[in-house]
Amino acid sequence: MNLEPPRNGESASVASLTFDRALEELQATVAQLEAGGQPLEEAIALYERGVALHEHCARLLAEAELRVKRLVERAGGALEAIAEPAGGVDLESR
Repeated sequence: MNLEPPRNGESASVASLTFDRALEELQATVAQLEAGGQPLEEAIALYERGVALHEHCARLLAEAELRVKRLVERAGGALEAIAEPAGGVDLESR
């Protein structure tokens, strides 16, 4: 599997990527930046793509979280019933 982020003009837009593919590309982009050796303009382009990929992943995660909350609410369950309580409080004893 090729984890290198696509170059300008050869990739679909970030918005069309699935979460998993965007995360793979983000990890590859970070690895490239950490390895260094790119000319300044290429490093800046990689950084910009990394920011776009991060924002896309964060948005997809927020949407997924909202969908799960709505499903739980629709099923009549309390969100606390599926989340681990802070401090180990037993929800059954409330």
